[in-house]
Amino acid sequence: MKVEETAIPGVLRIEQELQPNADGWFKENFHREKLAELGMDVVQHNVAYFETAGIVRGIHAEPWDKYLSPSSGRVFVAIVDLRSGHGFGQVETFELGTSDALYVPRDVGNSFCTLTPHTTYNFLVNEHWSPERTTVDLFDPELAIAWPLEQLKYTERDAGNPSLAELRRQRA
Repeated sequence: MKVEETAIPGVLRIEQELQPNADGWFKENFHREKLAELGMDVVQHNVAYFETAGIVRGIHAEPWDKYLSPSSGRVFVAIVDLRSGHGFGQVETFELGTSDALYVPRDVGNSFCTLTPHTTYNFLVNEHWSPERTTVDLFDPELAIAWPLEQLKYTERDAGNPSLAELRRQRA
């Protein structure tokens, strides 16, 4: 596992080793000790399957750390720092395939767009799910996220997320 720091403090890009074999490949997606070294004690593993490309979710910042990795397909990921401080609103984007993962600390927003059909996305978290979260508009001009596809599908719930400016006012 190769770990790189990103421009957003605490967000780590992780390259996992894919071991090709006659049938496809194998990867060690979860290793307790290696994740503990990153400061993550996994309590829940969630898997989401997306049939088509262009499905978008987010931007959600939950009160838990996340370890994100596709086990099939590719995703475009936009990370937004929603923690109080000078980095508030900073955006960084990534494209993840099956050999990639991201470690995203609590209160940092994450969103993704499926780039290929039949994408399976894994979310390991260090707290059990709860409805608590901070959300931001996927298409907020202040964030200027360059979504990679023109035809996007998203939920009504995500369409109603507040802008970064609204979130800033709520916190003032």
